[in-house]
Amino acid sequence: MASEAAIAGQREPTVKEIRLVIAASSAGTIFEWYDFFIYATLAGFVGIAFFPSENTTLQTLLVWAGLAVGFGFRPLGAILFGYLGDRLGRKYTFLVTVTLMGIATAGIGLIPSAESIGIAAPIIVISFRILQGLALGGEYGGAAIYVSEHSPPEKRGYYTSFIQASVVGGFVLSIAVVLSCRYLIPAEEFAAWGWRVPFLLSLILLAISLWMRLKLSESPVFQAMKAAGTTAKNPFVESLTYPGNPKRIFVAMFGITAGLTTIWYTAFFSSLSFLKGPMRVDDTTAEILIGVAGFLSMGFYLIVGKWSDRVGRKKPIIWGNIVILITLFPAFWMLGNLANPALSQAQEAAPVLVSGPDCIYDPFADQQTTQCGRLIEDLTASGIAYDLTDAPVLALTAGAKDLSIANYGWENPGLERREQLQALLTTAGYDFSEQYPTVLTMIGVVAILLFLGLLSAMNYGSVAALLAEMFPAKIRYSSMSIPYHIGAGYFGGFLPLIAGYIIARTGDAYSGLWYTWIFVFIALVVGWWGIPDDPEAALDEDR
Repeated sequence: MASEAAIAGQREPTVKEIRLVIAASSAGTIFEWYDFFIYATLAGFVGIAFFPSENTTLQTLLVWAGLAVGFGFRPLGAILFGYLGDRLGRKYTFLVTVTLMGIATAGIGLIPSAESIGIAAPIIVISFRILQGLALGGEYGGAAIYVSEHSPPEKRGYYTSFIQASVVGGFVLSIAVVLSCRYLIPAEEFAAWGWRVPFLLSLILLAISLWMRLKLSESPVFQAMKAAGTTAKNPFVESLTYPGNPKRIFVAMFGITAGLTTIWYTAFFSSLSFLKGPMRVDDTTAEILIGVAGFLSMGFYLIVGKWSDRVGRKKPIIWGNIVILITLFPAFWMLGNLANPALSQAQEAAPVLVSGPDCIYDPFADQQTTQCGRLIEDLTASGIAYDLTDAPVLALTAGAKDLSIANYGWENPGLERREQLQALLTTAGYDFSEQYPTVLTMIGVVAILLFLGLLSAMNYGSVAALLAEMFPAKIRYSSMSIPYHIGAGYFGGFLPLIAGYIIARTGDAYSGLWYTWIFVFIALVVGWWGIPDDPEAALDEDR
């Protein structure tokens, strides 16, 4: 089969040109996602600097809310830059997006703390996150389409899978940069100002990305459409009115991106938060484990992309969703038991029960209004699962042991109360020390993380090719970017916030996984029904 370039009457790109296209597009994607992910990688420091609160759970939720705001503006960026990409061209549109992203990321690193400028600090942070979300809304579609339109159909899945792997590469790069800065900057100085360095480094990555992408020419498919005068007049409107496109957009949103984004963020972000939070694995160790697993898992995306060239785009996605539904909870249970076996054993041998009146806990409150609410806040911040029961008098038990709270410091600051609570639970067999896993344990943890990365790759590896093939060339940038970024922006982007809220309300470190499980189930049903076995043939039938 001929490529789209040949069908459009353009010269077939040479192997050297395709390699340059893949390298420059992938590098730019890595750098742009690095810019977006560094915020989450440094979430703890971002929270202290810009969202300080007595309630550490609230502080964490506010950081994730800032992350969600960026994701929430991705669909708007998809509409704006999708319009420009379909009207003005692929190349120059994603040159604009990568520039906007780099400037916004560096800006976060320069914002004074809330202690210095008060409420202005989080407002400015949110403003920069909005700019990042707008930029990212235009980046993915541009890079994926640019590579796709240079690729022959028999290799399109493989070539575009480098873009998919580059998303993971951006996350891995953020981990690597943070670890390097931790190594080079003393711990106290890193906490004071060194955490800002990874944000400022985005300016260097921006310069490299612009240099590489300026070497590229425009997509041959877009050149042919422009020469023939067949580019879209209003890509957004035409995306919604083109024959069969509303169904394709619905399937892309709920049957493809709903599953791939939630499992992606679960595999990488949720697992990192899980290890560093309730499992108490040393921060540096957890980041190394995630970084190694993420780096190794990049190969899975290339394998799945190449596999899809042989078996079709639909099968890896559907099979991946089925495996996710079966194995998601067991994989995290195994991860928890490996990372902190003592905690798992203590929770099984001495489950925590809170008995009392007015046991109302609001994770978004800066301070709880009742004693029971404060006790639950302290348990949640300590990562301890608990059960609740009504009783006339407030009491705390761990298994058969009654933990006296008669002298509990209800009016003390949250940190002092948590230390007192943890001292009580220590007498019941709980261990709150920082965990440094053995080499054998670390190998086991990486193996589970690799499995989660494989599950993500089955959903994600072939998606750039699939989405490009599902939509007509003249409105492709808009048509694939809008559902992708609504799905990724809202279903995936709000995952840390909503999953964190679920965990805070239930006290169960695993309960947030239900958010992922539900969206993967929806994706399985819709994808099974709506993803075409041959996207290009299905598109031709609707013309």
